[in-house]
This record gives sequence, structure tokens and C-alpha cells, in this order.
Amino acid sequence: MKFILLLVLFAHVYVSWRAFKIVPFPTLGKWLVVVLMLLALLALVLRFVRQFQGAFSLGFDSALYVVGTSWLIALLYLFFAFAILDISVLLRWVPRSFNHDSTWGAAAVFGVVALLMALGSVRYQSKDRVELNLSTSKPLPKPLKLVMLSDVHLGFHIGKAEFSQWVDLINAEQPDVVLIAGDIIDISMAPVNAQRLHEEFRRIKAPVYACYGNHEYFSNIDEVNKFYEQAGIHLLRDSAATVHGVNIIGRDDRTNGHRATLHSLMQKVDASRFTIVLDHQPFHLEQAERERVDFQFSGHTHQGQVFPMSLVTRAMYETDHGFLRKGGTSVYVSSGIGIWGGKFRIGTTSEYVVATITPQGVE
Repeated sequence: MKFILLLVLFAHVYVSWRAFKIVPFPTLGKWLVVVLMLLALLALVLRFVRQFQGAFSLGFDSALYVVGTSWLIALLYLFFAFAILDISVLLRWVPRSFNHDSTWGAAAVFGVVALLMALGSVRYQSKDRVELNLSTSKPLPKPLKLVMLSDVHLGFHIGKAEFSQWVDLINAEQPDVVLIAGDIIDISMAPVNAQRLHEEFRRIKAPVYACYGNHEYFSNIDEVNKFYEQAGIHLLRDSAATVHGVNIIGRDDRTNGHRATLHSLMQKVDASRFTIVLDHQPFHLEQAERERVDFQFSGHTHQGQVFPMSLVTRAMYETDHGFLRKGGTSVYVSSGIGIWGGKFRIGTTSEYVVATITPQGVE
């Protein structure tokens, strides 16, 4: 974490210095740009440093969250834009004058980044519907329709109005059951409780089962559990339930280093039934294959949220997004319907999954 903070600080200093050099403003105007960037960074610090959490009003906290996390995305792209410009000047691909007090240089750098973020914001608002068709030789009373979500991230930036639209999407599918693979909560229960978001969950016209994600541990876990109860969410924390003839196992998040093994959880269910595992973080998928799990649903990766961070998640996980078949086990890793931080999807998607499990021989 300290290394990441140092990288952010280095990028901020570099971008601020380059912005000071390139904008064609008087000295006072240049310093104003630098100060605005510093305030955006300060918003990020104030929102995430524990000593300041709860020190401000809900509205001000939400503003800090939006400004600070959006600045992280802008900082990433401004860093790359300035680096590319510096390299281009060094290689004499563009005139050196583009680097100093340049209207064209500043317009190119800030214009491209602004366009990317605008497109990323539009892309985030669009929710992809992913359809999966799974067949099984195991007994099943009838075809079962599931709506599956991950990474809802309710809180300072995703509130009642937006979540209400997602509930409408879920209900339109008329599912038999809804499964959520963790990170329902973002970082704080304060905005969740203030907006009475449990009432929106109560509008879902199907039973909801969920496991923990790592973000549930960022807040008060007792408050999280109380919210789940108020919302009518069936929490599966190293436990299992049988719903419509299907086993659903929910694993505690790997944040808990003492969580139960998948092997021990599989001993608690009837293996002759179709078995679904909810596990927020898609590590060690070979365990599901070894235990002959029929289907595992995970999230967590967000597929990096924005390029080139998607290259990082692709290197970290066996699969950071999409469908994977391992022996007799099917796995789907969702990029999430919600998002952490700034609402931008650049090179990635926000999605929900609609899966139908059909007994073999039934059309």
C-alpha cells in the first residue's frame, strides 16, 4: 500500500509540474491549476484517511469521494499523456515548443484526457446483459433462472436513484433467485443507512443470496450484518443453502485468513445436486475444479476498471473477466455492475449476468 501511495504522489508531482510548464497562462494562472490539482488530491486523502472519516457531513463526504477518486483516473491518463509528449519531444517527433506555454500542447493533453473520461463515464452508465446457458445431468425440478451480480459498491457515489434502476433490471428478468458475489457495500455504512437502501433490496421479487467481499470488511461488520437482515439478504458466510433443488455455497472473503476451506464446505451439501459457489475473489480456481463444483461465480477484479489497469488484473488472475471451463467446473468472473471510485469504464464494461440452468434433455 505504501508503494502505491508513493506512486500516486510521484505521478501527482510530475503531472503538476508538467501542467505548470505547458498551460499558456500567466504565472498566477499556472499556480491556480496546480492548486486545483492539489485540492483534488487532498479530497482523496481526506476521504480515505481514517482520522477524517465521519468528520464531515454526508454531502461533503460524498463530494470528496467523487472528486478524489475521479482525480485518480484523470491523474493516470495525464501522467501517460505528458510522458508520451515528453518522449515525442525527445525523439523530435513534435516541436519542443509544444512543451512550454503551448496552447496546442495543453489542448492536446487535456483535451484527449477529458474526451477519454467523458466516454468512460458514458460507458459506465451502460450496463451489459451477459447471458449464460448451463446444462446439467444432475436432477433439477425445472429450468432455473438466476440473475447474478458482483461489486455493487453502494455508498457515497452509488446511491438510491442508481441502485433503484438496477433493481428494475433485475425484476424485469423475473428470476427464480438472485446471487451477489460480494462487495455490496463500498467503504462506509453511513450513506447506505442514510438513504435507507435496504428498502430498495426489499423491492427485488426473488430471494437474494450473497457472500462477503473484501469491501464489507472496510466498514463495521456488525452494521453490515444488520443491513443484510433489514434488506432481506440471505448471507452465506462459509455456509450453504438449498434453493429450488440447487446447492448454493457462499464463502467468506479471503480477507478472513481463517475462512473455511472449500473442501469442508462441500462436505455439508448433497453432491448429487447442482452446486454453485459464490467466492468474491477468483483466486485458486483449481480448488473448485478439484471439489467438482458445477459452477463458481466471482467478481472483485472489475477487469481493472480502466485500461491499462486491465493488463494488471489480467496478469494477476487466471481469468479476470468472463467464462472459463476447468474440467467439469464452469466459472464466470464478472467485471461488476457497480464500481469503486470514479464512475468511468475505459476498455471495460459494467454488467449483470442472467444464467439459466437446464436439466439435460429439457429444452
